[in-house]
Amino acid sequence: MPEDLAPILWTFYNECPMPEDVSDLLLPNEIAICAYKTIRDSAIFTNKRLIVRDSQGLTGKKVEIYSLPYTSIVMYSTENAGKLLDFNSEVELWTKAGHIKIKLNAKADIRKLDRILASALLGEEIII
Repeated sequence: MPEDLAPILWTFYNECPMPEDVSDLLLPNEIAICAYKTIRDSAIFTNKRLIVRDSQGLTGKKVEIYSLPYTSIVMYSTENAGKLLDFNSEVELWTKAGHIKIKLNAKADIRKLDRILASALLGEEIII
């Protein structure tokens, strides 16, 4: 993957209730673990992948869905929010598809995402 490509950037706000229609996206042996509010929709961490839903258009009826299997993640890093003038945490994913940055609200539990990613990448059962 060429280094000069800009990373994909997603912004996750606070953790939110699981969207009601998420079961339509899951495989029979897939379990939704947690969800985050995004700018227009939601992101769902499962035991198999990260699903990001992006509502588009004025009505939001057109929805683009990104599915990132944990098996495609080569490496990741996390950065917690600082104490002064640093209001966001950040997760960076290096994947077979390219580089992805996820900005998180400072109140989001970055260590929870550390546990989810580490467990998934190392083949462990995900325990929050």
